[in-house]
Amino acid sequence: MSKVILKNITKRFGKKTILNDISLEIKDKEFVVLVGASGCGKSTLLRTIAGLETPSSGEIYIGSKCVNNVLPKDRDIAMVFQSYALYPHLSVFENMAFPLSIKKMAKCEIKRRVNNAADILGLEDYLEYKPRELSGGQRQRVALGRAIVREPKVFLMDEPLSNLDAKLRVAMRSEIKKLHKKLNTTFIYVTHDQTEAMTMGDKIVVLDSGKIQQADNAINIYNHPKNTFVAGFMGSYPMNLLPATIEDGLLNFGSIYINLAKTQIAYPKNVKEVIVGVRVEDIVDKSNPDYLFNLIKFMARPEFEETLGAYKVVYFKMGNTDCIAKVPLAMDTTGVMEFSIDPMKLKFFDAKTKEALN
Repeated sequence: MSKVILKNITKRFGKKTILNDISLEIKDKEFVVLVGASGCGKSTLLRTIAGLETPSSGEIYIGSKCVNNVLPKDRDIAMVFQSYALYPHLSVFENMAFPLSIKKMAKCEIKRRVNNAADILGLEDYLEYKPRELSGGQRQRVALGRAIVREPKVFLMDEPLSNLDAKLRVAMRSEIKKLHKKLNTTFIYVTHDQTEAMTMGDKIVVLDSGKIQQADNAINIYNHPKNTFVAGFMGSYPMNLLPATIEDGLLNFGSIYINLAKTQIAYPKNVKEVIVGVRVEDIVDKSNPDYLFNLIKFMARPEFEETLGAYKVVYFKMGNTDCIAKVPLAMDTTGVMEFSIDPMKLKFFDAKTKEALN
């Protein structure tokens, strides 16, 4: 069993708390992504699991064994870092074999493991190459191969794709997912890239200020964020978050009013000040067939736009709040535009606690 259990993990550096009472269960063979902005504690959490950092309090279990006092080399884990950390004077074979050589493993077993990893990663023809002769993606494969040969219970990956260009990152995402299926073991992967997290993880753990904000699958995190941080952080474009009030069933946000009491829409009835969340794709322009049927209609003048090939993203104000919407590429965005929203797509958050209300 290669499950990982964290119980009330806290990590302090001096007076600064980096990890604050984190508890998490990672199932056997699960692909879990730790995601958050820089400084949220995700890499520190990964290093704590690896044994490179010692928790100030709490317990770490790998399998059924508490590993707090177990050295990193004895935890049966393998770690892939942001930098490739390859030895420039060694060949690909020697780089991949290095962790086995220092254990004085038999040469025939080293060769078997390296050749097996090279076959999995498509490196069979590059075993005699030096790192300087390889592309960035190939070097990253070698770093992965060096981890694979150890045949660990758990793979830990700390932003392994951040040094690659955008096109190669997309390709390597799928390669790592295929690798997870082939190896059939537990992966814990750190990234600051929301798209990477959404496309790769069986479970996504969203961190902020050393705390877990939400741990769930990609669909639930995207459609049912637990608070405004998750809503605004996850997604290729953040959820629009609009200050609003609800009084006697009348919703007022951005100078737009709708009487929710006269609809079948569930809304918070005991909170006056709320934050209304709406995803970028749920704000539609007049060319969309759903425009006529949506109850919330408004007009806005785009301030600027981004062209993204198949569509455009327009930026405008709703009241005093910045908003984003997607529109067709051919849409004229030079003047006032008409938009609508299906109120069923609205998310409500408490304005004080920032927690979800629906």
